[in-house]
Amino acid sequence: MIALYRSADAERNQGFIAELKKFGDVGLMTWDDWSESGLLQLADRLHGETVLFRVRHPVAARALEDAGVRLVNRAEVNRIANDKWTAFEMMQLLGLPVIPTFKEPPGYPCVAKTRDGHGGEGVEIWDTPRDADEALIFQPFMEHEADVRVYVIGDEVVGAVKRSGVDSFKANIALGGKAEKFLVSAAQERDVLRIARALKSDYIGIDFLLLPDGRHVFNEIEDPVGARAFYETHEENVAELLCKYLRDKKARGWRWADDRL
Repeated sequence: MIALYRSADAERNQGFIAELKKFGDVGLMTWDDWSESGLLQLADRLHGETVLFRVRHPVAARALEDAGVRLVNRAEVNRIANDKWTAFEMMQLLGLPVIPTFKEPPGYPCVAKTRDGHGGEGVEIWDTPRDADEALIFQPFMEHEADVRVYVIGDEVVGAVKRSGVDSFKANIALGGKAEKFLVSAAQERDVLRIARALKSDYIGIDFLLLPDGRHVFNEIEDPVGARAFYETHEENVAELLCKYLRDKKARGWRWADDRL
């Protein structure tokens, strides 16, 4: 198996890559040419391989998959997870509690997000109307106790992290938030697994807000999902769990889902 990263992301994730190599037969490839010709070269180099696709690039994922490269996660997961509007629509269709999301500001103040942002980037509070240079989604600001990220491998919740902001409404750990291990309730686990099963995903993160009255509302899906907060709060090794899952999947003959949502 090959773990595919952008060069800069590989540099930032050396620890996780080392753990993948430790627990699985995983090699590393970095790639930064996402042009049409670059993707043709990449597909040729990866032909017949199984690839742990650690890149946020739905077009590249689809091109590789269409060329016969087996991806973890499959291209459709990458497409949905990296478009917040599409992810919202999917979760709404599943009948799950979600943050109301709009293509125009529903009122002020509101939360404005880039559709393809991640890691807390591209998220702002708008108090008044503004001009935007790119497609955004808008959500009402919801009072909440914390943000929870649930880590799902296959059909199993392997851990969850409760994240709270220090000086910002954004609770992302990379931006200075603090994290603690969180035990999901039966209802939360049920809803999380409905998302994972609908996506037919291998390894994703699913985020929800924990409201003051105990309810949860879903927010985002992460693919690829970072594991820094998981390692800070759990004794389990997510790379080891992922490698075991993939070995078991290979032993069953892979049986990859190829349908598109």
